[in-house]
Amino acid sequence: MMTVVEAARALDARISATDTQPPRAEQLRFQSVSTDSRSIDQGALFVALRGDRFDGHAFIGAVGPDGAAHRVRPFARAAGLHAHFVEKPKHATGAAVVTVNGAGQNHIIIALGANLGLKPRDIPPALLAPAQVVVCQGESDYATVGHVLRTARRNGAITVLNPAPMRPEFDPAVLRHTEVLIPNESEFTALVQQCPSCAALLRTAPYNAGGAFTTATLHALTAEALHRLCRCLKVPVVIVTLGARGCFVSQPDVWLRISAHDVEVVDTAGAGDAFVGGFAAGLVKFKHNIFEAAHYASAVAALSVMQPGTAPSMPIAREIARFLRKRDHK
Repeated sequence: MMTVVEAARALDARISATDTQPPRAEQLRFQSVSTDSRSIDQGALFVALRGDRFDGHAFIGAVGPDGAAHRVRPFARAAGLHAHFVEKPKHATGAAVVTVNGAGQNHIIIALGANLGLKPRDIPPALLAPAQVVVCQGESDYATVGHVLRTARRNGAITVLNPAPMRPEFDPAVLRHTEVLIPNESEFTALVQQCPSCAALLRTAPYNAGGAFTTATLHALTAEALHRLCRCLKVPVVIVTLGARGCFVSQPDVWLRISAHDVEVVDTAGAGDAFVGGFAAGLVKFKHNIFEAAHYASAVAALSVMQPGTAPSMPIAREIARFLRKRDHK
């Protein structure tokens, strides 16, 4: 813990005003720092940064000239999201239809719409320049995804690719600029079959058991065999999310299985997005520690499946911290 006075000295700053009543500045201690007033925890120091609705993250997407776009913009503003929407007059706004069964499991049908028309020229360099972590998904043209990942790496950011939705025309070239790859089990199954670097390994046991490589084959693999398959993708970090089975983290010289939290599942829609967003936040929170970030992401995903819906079910930092404290005490 640090006092406000100690922080001011460390930053070569000065305290211009403080309460005259105790506790004084030299007695005020804090254990964390937050730039987001919506998720500040007790005992944290809030730092207000100059900027329009600064909240530490930005979102880039595309919309069409339709009613859906008129709903997306107010939603982003209400959530305090720094969103940059590019208008694509010849495309409809992307949409998804989600069905959820009685066990909370989902099936999703996606119309990519305007996001597929997003081009490299649509990406403002000023939004990428200060980023510590840049996350891309598979809803945009792969040339655009590759451009963003390449630019982000050149800027010194950590690049994360969530290849959802996994499309038949997936371009393995985007993996060259990816530092962390986060597919779910079905995306991973398709991905390794579309990557030439995995072809030889898939022709050998145990990967060719029963013929084609399927999610059933994936589930039957030992940790060592799964780690070997992850390494053939030639991405520094591969994290395969496995639903109720947790996730598998593969780095060049080490792997780790992380169990899923035992929670009451209401709706799994958006759980993958929650994991990816939680992982990106965890990378910053835990100073690029991959395993700590993955544990944090697992908690975010667990909280999201306990509520119905996608965006409305995403937890904030305070809720995640409370959830983890309760788990630590068990």
